[in-house]
Amino acid sequence: MIEKLVSFDTVSRNSNLNLIDFVSDYLEGHGITATRVFNEDKSKANLYATVGPVKEGGVVLSGHTDVVPVEGQPWDTDPFTVVEKDGRLYGRGTSDMKSFSAIALSKVPEMLEKGLSVPIHFALSYDEEIGCVGAPDMIDEIAANLPAPRAVIVGEPTMMDIVSAHKGILTLKTTVTGREAHSSLVEDGVSAVMVGADLIHFISGMMAENKARSSADSPFSPPYSTLTCGVVHGGTAGNIIARECSFLWDIRYIPEDDPMNSVNRFNAYCETEVLPELRKIAPESSIVTEISSTVPALRPEDNGEAEMLCRAITGKNTANAVSYAAEAGQFQQAGFSTVICGPGSIGVAHQPNEYIDISQVKAAEDFISKLIDRLVI
Repeated sequence: MIEKLVSFDTVSRNSNLNLIDFVSDYLEGHGITATRVFNEDKSKANLYATVGPVKEGGVVLSGHTDVVPVEGQPWDTDPFTVVEKDGRLYGRGTSDMKSFSAIALSKVPEMLEKGLSVPIHFALSYDEEIGCVGAPDMIDEIAANLPAPRAVIVGEPTMMDIVSAHKGILTLKTTVTGREAHSSLVEDGVSAVMVGADLIHFISGMMAENKARSSADSPFSPPYSTLTCGVVHGGTAGNIIARECSFLWDIRYIPEDDPMNSVNRFNAYCETEVLPELRKIAPESSIVTEISSTVPALRPEDNGEAEMLCRAITGKNTANAVSYAAEAGQFQQAGFSTVICGPGSIGVAHQPNEYIDISQVKAAEDFISKLIDRLVI
């Protein structure tokens, strides 16, 4: 099943429908009806399905179907063909995070054979890698259409450790508009690229302040809210003062921080410090910042059902925090007790030659089997 799911090229820019169709057909072959939740143009879909009786107290197993690109990475093998070597399975998505979903799906015959007394719900989403875009619509349908589950387990790679907290993420796009001029006439134009560089420096300064006041007791690494710029576009030619510059940035915030404080401070700096100077030369200058996506942080729950369940299965008495964001925060925000627990290491996710140790596959198989046993009369 891992080999099959990895074989679908579901890089986020592509459709995931071939994978969704395969999973739907597989489930229907076992008498299980799957429900699709499409995006606006129906090029992608979430999928949810219930194994066992339709009643309260079940468990949701959640995973995303998309993966990050492979272009420009020095892979030793075909990223979409699983290769077994030295106790590892190599391929894009083996760790992040098709193996969890594949293992759970492979256990459907066991679920049916043993007879669940409460259901296991599958929840597969699209476009997690670009801001958890797909999951919210599916979560809304699950909340509206399914009996309340006891717990949600998101199978992001944690080495099968229990994770009860993750950072939230806010992604943004800022576009600076200045005025073009010959590069020798610097007082006649406004360089959007140079303004953009100043704004990126300001963002970096806000992160430095967060770091300076961070607490050594924080469970996160790094232990503060980070602000980073990942993509910059701008300019026409080296001898033209750039009219436009845009950049993408994100805020990965610890649960106790409000990311809008940083956004508001950034906007105030633009309005009060930067734009007045630009408009002395070019009154048409502008700086526009748009929020592209937002994913709430996952917060630790006091005696949360999901964490207690995973502790009982794994025998582990501690829970951890991770700095990446996932749909776990979205499930929790919708009122579901949620944790993250899945096979593989986030340290190899998004990397060339991504892999999962076969020992982790076996650990996840054991976890799902023990979960099934706990949900059987």
